[in-house]
Amino acid sequence: QVQLVESGGGLVQAGGSLRLSCAASGNILRMNTMHWYRQAPGKQREWVAAITSAGAANYADSVKGRVTISRDNANAQNTVYLQMNNLKLEDTAVYYCNLVSLNGNYWGKGTLVTVSS
Repeated sequence: QVQLVESGGGLVQAGGSLRLSCAASGNILRMNTMHWYRQAPGKQREWVAAITSAGAANYADSVKGRVTISRDNANAQNTVYLQMNNLKLEDTAVYYCNLVSLNGNYWGKGTLVTVSS
């Protein structure tokens, strides 16, 4: 089993920045991809960004240029970060961490980001 715990959400003004973290623990295979998704009120969950265990990153068009995903694989722990800059009202959502590997597809419980005007 793999456990994912997100943190770093909160209330921020438009134009501000936040850094989300997701700490993964448990039976984590060395080769995996970690994703961030988000779900705004009344909307479907959408993919935000992903990073492989080798460090290759990809971003949704809606956040490209404003968001940076990174990860720390030290000490057999996998922590993924999402640095979000120039936040917009439409970035308000619950942000979820997701880890995909050959032994499963795991989700965290989410962290709420609220962007105010």
